[in-house]
Amino acid sequence: MAYAIISLGGKQYRVQEGERLLVDRLPTEEGKTFHPDVLMLGGDGKFELAPKTQVTARVVGSPLGEKIRIGKYRPKSGYRRHTGFRAKLSQIEIESIGSSRSTTKKDAPAKEAPAKQEAAGEKLPRGYADMTVADINEKSGRWSAEQVEAALEYERAHAKRKGALAALEARKDS
Repeated sequence: MAYAIISLGGKQYRVQEGERLLVDRLPTEEGKTFHPDVLMLGGDGKFELAPKTQVTARVVGSPLGEKIRIGKYRPKSGYRRHTGFRAKLSQIEIESIGSSRSTTKKDAPAKEAPAKQEAAGEKLPRGYADMTVADINEKSGRWSAEQVEAALEYERAHAKRKGALAALEARKDS
């Protein structure tokens, strides 16, 4: 795809691979990569809304924006006030849009893991992915041992919520 529209800090940006842009300050450290929300992919006369591909961006720097001066003035009264600020920004570079990896022998074992996760997903209680930690703590007392084990596997692989892990491990031990 030639370009993507991403959302960062409540604003939308049209980006291409290799492009650098200034955005509002991000919590990501310099040199680290992150995946912004992708709203649309486009190019070659086609576009796709809500795609499942990822955009990989790297934080290059954290400069300050241009100084902005603000002045207030009321005539004939001598009232003058001045203030100003410099916006905190992050410079990011778009490293890749979508997956540009080629299939290798290393990818073969990774294909077996999703099959195992799908099997565990069938044993999960209905609506587990949308449950809060409080829901899990409350409802896990009525689950079978198989469902508790599947929920534990799910938490370790995906969510890693400490409260849910503690509640499930307590149910597993009892």
